[in-house]
Amino acid sequence: MISIDILTAIKARRSIHQFKTEEVETDILQEIFTYGSYAPTHYMKEPWNIKLYQQEGKRSFVDAIIASYQRIGMLGSADDAKAAKTIESMRRFLTAIPHHALIYFEKETSDVRYEEEYAAVCAFIQNAQLAAWEYGVGMLWTITPYMHDKTFAADIGLDAEAVKIAAVMQIGYPEKVPRHKGRTPITEKMEIISE
Repeated sequence: MISIDILTAIKARRSIHQFKTEEVETDILQEIFTYGSYAPTHYMKEPWNIKLYQQEGKRSFVDAIIASYQRIGMLGSADDAKAAKTIESMRRFLTAIPHHALIYFEKETSDVRYEEEYAAVCAFIQNAQLAAWEYGVGMLWTITPYMHDKTFAADIGLDAEAVKIAAVMQIGYPEKVPRHKGRTPITEKMEIISE
Protein backbone atom coordinates (compact mmCIF):
# COMPACT_ATOMS: atom_id res chain seq x y z
CA MET A 1 0.00 0.00 0.00
CA ILE A 2 1.34 3.44 -0.87
CA SER A 3 0.77 6.70 0.95
CA ILE A 4 -1.01 9.22 -1.23
CA ASP A 5 -0.77 12.96 -0.72
CA ILE A 6 -3.70 13.66 -3.00
CA LEU A 7 -3.35 17.45 -3.05
CA THR A 8 0.31 17.21 -4.09
CA ALA A 9 -0.54 14.62 -6.74
CA ILE A 10 -3.29 16.82 -8.20
CA LYS A 11 -0.88 19.74 -8.65
CA ALA A 12 2.19 17.74 -9.64
CA ARG A 13 0.65 15.39 -12.24
CA ARG A 14 1.53 16.09 -15.86
CA SER A 15 0.38 14.69 -19.18
CA ILE A 16 3.31 12.68 -20.52
CA HIS A 17 4.21 12.73 -24.22
CA GLN A 18 7.57 10.92 -24.11
CA PHE A 19 7.91 7.49 -22.51
CA LYS A 20 10.80 5.20 -21.65
CA THR A 21 10.74 1.82 -23.38
CA GLU A 22 10.46 -0.01 -20.04
CA GLU A 23 7.07 -1.61 -19.45
CA VAL A 24 5.03 -1.03 -16.33
CA GLU A 25 4.54 -4.22 -14.33
CA THR A 26 1.08 -5.77 -14.67
CA ASP A 27 0.42 -5.73 -10.93
CA ILE A 28 1.16 -1.99 -10.82
CA LEU A 29 -1.21 -1.33 -13.73
CA GLN A 30 -3.88 -3.34 -11.93
CA GLU A 31 -3.31 -1.31 -8.75
CA ILE A 32 -3.53 1.95 -10.71
CA PHE A 33 -6.84 0.99 -12.31
CA THR A 34 -8.13 -0.35 -9.00
CA TYR A 35 -7.64 3.14 -7.54
CA GLY A 36 -9.41 4.45 -10.62
CA SER A 37 -12.42 2.29 -9.79
CA TYR A 38 -13.09 4.26 -6.61
CA ALA A 39 -14.53 7.02 -8.77
CA PRO A 40 -18.08 8.13 -8.03
CA THR A 41 -20.52 5.99 -10.01
CA HIS A 42 -24.29 6.34 -10.23
CA TYR A 43 -26.13 3.32 -8.83
CA MET A 44 -22.73 1.62 -8.35
CA LYS A 45 -22.76 0.62 -12.02
CA GLU A 46 -18.96 0.98 -12.43
CA PRO A 47 -19.40 1.43 -16.20
CA TRP A 48 -15.71 1.52 -17.14
CA ASN A 49 -14.09 -1.24 -19.17
CA ILE A 50 -10.45 -1.43 -20.28
CA LYS A 51 -8.71 -3.02 -23.25
CA LEU A 52 -5.00 -2.92 -22.43
CA TYR A 53 -2.67 -3.28 -25.41
CA GLN A 54 1.00 -4.08 -24.79
CA GLN A 55 3.88 -6.10 -26.21
CA GLU A 56 2.76 -7.94 -29.38
CA GLY A 57 -0.86 -6.98 -28.64
CA LYS A 58 -0.02 -3.44 -29.75
CA ARG A 59 0.50 -4.57 -33.34
CA SER A 60 -3.16 -5.19 -34.20
CA PHE A 61 -4.22 -2.06 -32.28
CA VAL A 62 -1.77 0.16 -34.18
CA ASP A 63 -2.82 -1.47 -37.48
CA ALA A 64 -6.45 -0.63 -36.68
CA ILE A 65 -5.53 3.00 -35.90
CA ILE A 66 -3.63 3.42 -39.16
CA ALA A 67 -6.42 1.80 -41.19
CA SER A 68 -8.90 4.17 -39.56
CA TYR A 69 -6.80 7.25 -40.32
CA GLN A 70 -6.58 6.12 -43.95
CA ARG A 71 -10.34 5.49 -44.09
CA ILE A 72 -11.23 8.92 -42.73
CA GLY A 73 -8.71 10.68 -44.97
CA MET A 74 -6.07 11.69 -42.40
CA LEU A 75 -3.47 9.40 -43.99
CA GLY A 76 -2.89 8.55 -47.60
CA SER A 77 -2.39 5.14 -49.15
CA ALA A 78 0.80 3.19 -48.42
CA ASP A 79 1.28 3.12 -52.21
CA ASP A 80 2.23 6.80 -52.07
CA ALA A 81 5.89 7.22 -50.98
CA LYS A 82 5.27 10.27 -48.78
CA ALA A 83 2.22 8.68 -47.11
CA ALA A 84 4.14 5.42 -46.61
CA LYS A 85 6.86 7.32 -44.77
CA THR A 86 4.29 9.04 -42.53
CA ILE A 87 2.58 5.72 -41.84
CA GLU A 88 5.86 4.08 -40.87
CA SER A 89 6.75 7.01 -38.60
CA MET A 90 3.33 6.81 -36.91
CA ARG A 91 3.64 3.05 -36.53
CA ARG A 92 7.05 3.41 -34.85
CA PHE A 93 5.79 6.17 -32.54
CA LEU A 94 2.68 4.28 -31.40
CA THR A 95 4.47 0.95 -31.04
CA ALA A 96 7.18 2.54 -28.88
CA ILE A 97 4.60 3.56 -26.26
CA PRO A 98 4.69 0.74 -23.69
CA HIS A 99 0.93 0.48 -23.05
CA HIS A 100 -2.30 1.72 -24.63
CA ALA A 101 -5.45 1.47 -22.48
CA LEU A 102 -8.67 1.90 -24.40
CA ILE A 103 -11.45 2.90 -21.98
CA TYR A 104 -15.05 2.28 -23.00
CA PHE A 105 -18.53 1.87 -21.54
CA GLU A 106 -21.87 0.46 -22.59
CA LYS A 107 -24.21 3.11 -24.00
CA GLU A 108 -27.41 3.99 -22.20
CA THR A 109 -30.56 4.83 -24.14
CA SER A 110 -31.47 7.66 -21.74
CA ASP A 111 -29.51 10.89 -22.31
CA VAL A 112 -29.31 11.48 -18.56
CA ARG A 113 -28.00 7.98 -17.84
CA TYR A 114 -25.55 8.26 -20.75
CA GLU A 115 -24.12 11.47 -19.26
CA GLU A 116 -23.97 9.87 -15.80
CA GLU A 117 -21.97 6.94 -17.16
CA TYR A 118 -19.65 9.16 -19.21
CA ALA A 119 -19.01 11.38 -16.18
CA ALA A 120 -18.22 8.32 -14.03
CA VAL A 121 -15.78 7.02 -16.64
CA CYS A 122 -14.02 10.41 -16.80
CA ALA A 123 -13.71 10.39 -13.00
CA PHE A 124 -12.29 6.85 -13.24
CA ILE A 125 -9.70 8.06 -15.76
CA GLN A 126 -8.62 11.00 -13.60
CA ASN A 127 -8.36 8.80 -10.50
CA ALA A 128 -6.18 6.40 -12.49
CA GLN A 129 -3.95 9.25 -13.70
CA LEU A 130 -3.43 10.49 -10.14
CA ALA A 131 -2.70 6.98 -8.85
CA ALA A 132 -0.30 6.39 -11.74
CA TRP A 133 1.61 9.55 -10.86
CA GLU A 134 2.14 8.26 -7.32
CA TYR A 135 3.68 5.10 -8.81
CA GLY A 136 5.97 7.15 -11.05
CA VAL A 137 3.92 6.17 -14.10
CA GLY A 138 2.90 8.73 -16.71
CA MET A 139 -0.26 8.84 -18.78
CA LEU A 140 -1.61 10.82 -21.70
CA TRP A 141 -5.39 11.02 -21.94
CA THR A 142 -6.15 11.11 -25.67
CA ILE A 143 -9.35 11.75 -27.58
CA THR A 144 -8.70 10.95 -31.24
CA PRO A 145 -10.73 10.77 -34.46
CA TYR A 146 -10.45 6.98 -34.79
CA MET A 147 -12.47 6.61 -31.57
CA HIS A 148 -15.52 7.75 -33.58
CA ASP A 149 -14.92 5.34 -36.47
CA LYS A 150 -17.36 2.41 -36.29
CA THR A 151 -15.09 0.21 -38.39
CA PHE A 152 -12.19 0.86 -36.01
CA ALA A 153 -14.41 -0.29 -33.14
CA ALA A 154 -15.30 -3.45 -35.07
CA ASP A 155 -11.62 -4.06 -35.88
CA ILE A 156 -10.81 -4.19 -32.15
CA GLY A 157 -13.84 -6.32 -31.30
CA LEU A 158 -16.31 -3.67 -30.13
CA ASP A 159 -19.82 -2.84 -31.35
CA ALA A 160 -19.95 0.93 -31.86
CA GLU A 161 -23.75 0.84 -31.58
CA ALA A 162 -23.54 -0.69 -28.10
CA VAL A 163 -20.46 0.97 -26.58
CA LYS A 164 -18.79 4.37 -26.44
CA ILE A 165 -15.01 4.64 -26.52
CA ALA A 166 -14.29 7.35 -23.95
CA ALA A 167 -10.51 7.64 -24.24
CA VAL A 168 -7.25 5.96 -25.09
CA MET A 169 -4.60 6.32 -22.40
CA GLN A 170 -0.96 6.17 -23.44
CA ILE A 171 0.97 4.75 -20.47
CA GLY A 172 4.58 4.29 -19.44
CA TYR A 173 7.40 5.59 -17.29
CA PRO A 174 8.09 9.23 -18.23
CA GLU A 175 11.15 9.96 -20.34
CA LYS A 176 10.54 13.67 -19.86
CA VAL A 177 8.17 15.53 -17.54
CA PRO A 178 6.76 18.78 -18.97
CA ARG A 179 7.12 21.96 -16.95
CA HIS A 180 4.23 23.33 -14.91
CA LYS A 181 2.17 25.66 -17.11
CA GLY A 182 0.09 27.18 -14.34
CA ARG A 183 -3.66 27.59 -14.16
CA THR A 184 -6.07 30.50 -14.44
CA PRO A 185 -6.99 31.74 -10.95
CA ILE A 186 -10.25 30.07 -9.99
CA THR A 187 -11.67 33.48 -9.00
CA GLU A 188 -11.81 34.24 -12.74
CA LYS A 189 -13.90 31.12 -13.35
CA MET A 190 -16.18 31.16 -10.32
CA GLU A 191 -19.28 33.28 -9.95
CA ILE A 192 -20.48 33.52 -6.34
CA ILE A 193 -24.20 34.10 -5.95
CA SER A 194 -25.20 34.88 -2.38
CA GLU A 195 -28.69 36.33 -2.82
